[in-house]
Amino acid sequence: MNRKAIYYILLPVAVIAGAATLHRSKRNTELNHQATVKAEGTVAVTLVPVQERTFRPAVAFTGTLLAVNRAELKAEVTGRVTRVAVQEGDTVAAGALLGAQDEDDYLLGVQAAEAQLAQAKAQALQAQRDNDRSVALLEKRSITRQAAQQAETAYNATKAAAQAAESNLGLARLRLKKARLVAPFASQVARRLVQPGEMLNPGQTAFEVVDNRKLEIRADLPTEAMSAVKVGQRATFRAVGLERLVEGRVAQVSPSLSQDGRTLRVRLEVPNVDGQLKGGLFVEGVILGEGETRQPALPATLLKAQDRDAELFVAEQNVATRRKVALGPEQDGFRPVSGLAAGTQVIDSGKDLVAVGSRLRVVDSPSSQSPAKPTAKPVAGGK
Repeated sequence: MNRKAIYYILLPVAVIAGAATLHRSKRNTELNHQATVKAEGTVAVTLVPVQERTFRPAVAFTGTLLAVNRAELKAEVTGRVTRVAVQEGDTVAAGALLGAQDEDDYLLGVQAAEAQLAQAKAQALQAQRDNDRSVALLEKRSITRQAAQQAETAYNATKAAAQAAESNLGLARLRLKKARLVAPFASQVARRLVQPGEMLNPGQTAFEVVDNRKLEIRADLPTEAMSAVKVGQRATFRAVGLERLVEGRVAQVSPSLSQDGRTLRVRLEVPNVDGQLKGGLFVEGVILGEGETRQPALPATLLKAQDRDAELFVAEQNVATRRKVALGPEQDGFRPVSGLAAGTQVIDSGKDLVAVGSRLRVVDSPSSQSPAKPTAKPVAGGK
């Protein structure tokens, strides 16, 4: 048997043996940890106290961030794409050229129309001179009235031809303008859907541009919120990828309910000067009403953003117990908690290691005013 065959036989054996060794090592580590916990009889945890915080009445909403100024640029004439001047993500000024169709052909059409207009104006000028001369001769009775009328008719015809040529020039310039796709406002190119050489037909989308400096959220609220939501109210929300709360304002409240009478459409405006927010982000937040109430609360970072009901472990007499709570929407980094009194110590770090009845050893507590010490200290209320 050659070496290559031996290698292919031994390789799977070595992989299996390595995996078994790794599994055995992890299992031994877990058993050692369990043995230590059993021997000591405690689980190391950190605690967060339930605090009383001030909350305002709030209406929860969900929605998607969209740019207030956004546009799909569509072809208005039939033509082949001869120039594409931007890439996706480029920042462009208002009026900047994005792409063009058969630009040379339409430019030649403008030049031809300009020449025809110049010719028509020259003919109209000559006809005007002839008409003026015929009027003077008619007064001297040097020509007949019929000849004078013919000169006047010729002048009117050439003047009308000049006006028609001027209109044709305007149409040619309009076609050239429509063949050039330009940014309607200062923006960024969100999508580029064409390549040089492609044929575009009227109505076909070529580019999509957005101005992310001001965003909006269109949210549908339950009819119960109809009397609580007003234009100008402050709103806060979180977006995926951002740790901080984002603020906005109610800019518009629909004057009527939806057709089924179950929802009320509102529009919120969100300034985005730093450009961190992007259109298309899903958000979840609250519209803050008037008045204030004090309620028990926990930091929002301790809780899952989507939860409305939760089960938390709390420390009572150095022992872990489970509590079911109801959670309100986040405001200023905290969420109201129903089912726990202020001062209750909620397990934060170590909550995945405890079970109902676990004995606890606090290694650090945010409620303490002094720096954490490495030695164990009793839970509030313990003996």
